[in-house]
Amino acid sequence: MPLIPVADGEIYYEEHGAGAPLMMVAGLGGVGAYWTPNLAAFAAQFRVILHDQRGTGRSSRVSVRSIGQMSRDAIHLMDHLGLHQAHWLGHSTGAAIGVDLALDHPGRIGRIVINSSTTHGDVYRRKLFGIRRTLHATAGAAAYASFTSLLLYPPWYINQNADALAEEEAKAAAGIADPAIQASRLDAILAWDRRAELPRLTVPSLVICAEDDILTPIAFSEDFARLIPGARLQRLKTGGHACSRTVPDDFEPVVLDFLRG
Repeated sequence: MPLIPVADGEIYYEEHGAGAPLMMVAGLGGVGAYWTPNLAAFAAQFRVILHDQRGTGRSSRVSVRSIGQMSRDAIHLMDHLGLHQAHWLGHSTGAAIGVDLALDHPGRIGRIVINSSTTHGDVYRRKLFGIRRTLHATAGAAAYASFTSLLLYPPWYINQNADALAEEEAKAAAGIADPAIQASRLDAILAWDRRAELPRLTVPSLVICAEDDILTPIAFSEDFARLIPGARLQRLKTGGHACSRTVPDDFEPVVLDFLRG
């Protein structure tokens, strides 16, 4: 099982395909397997690197101090693989990690896709995450996983995929870290705010989000597109927070075209 040492633990990673390197980085759930439904399309054209972020999956179950700490983990992984530069496809928290890395390590990211992410933790997100924290601590992992589905997917997708989502929720509940570690991940993304620095980001950037995303409302994506010079905003009519999974035929061609440059 491929693991690399980082501060306070180890990070699990996988490689798929061949070509220009592409880091595909998951959101708050943190596991590279989030991208499984899209993996074939991207690995057909890129050398895809997936990893489980600290506190998740097969990586060390340790608390997270900041988004910057997770971007440093990603740099360690790139260095381990001998990658001076890679493209970056980040979902939600994974996009914030990529932006953080691009700001602090110029030249390490070639092109970045900011998928359904946030520029900062606002009152709405703090209230929503407060509910998630309370659910996990008091009602348990199964309730947390069930609520997460409501946040990730639009109603039409939930209605059409009930059995598959029940299986997905069971796996998520079995694999989630304890409430303290998961709460540290919630705190890390809520505390992240580098809006003042986004105008100096020179990496070619695609910002993509669905209009019915209730977890990271599209206003955040509009902010990214407004603040990052030359950034392109791609709005999807539907798809929810997990639009890469729910509307892959809308998501994948746009992202692949951008990454090919």
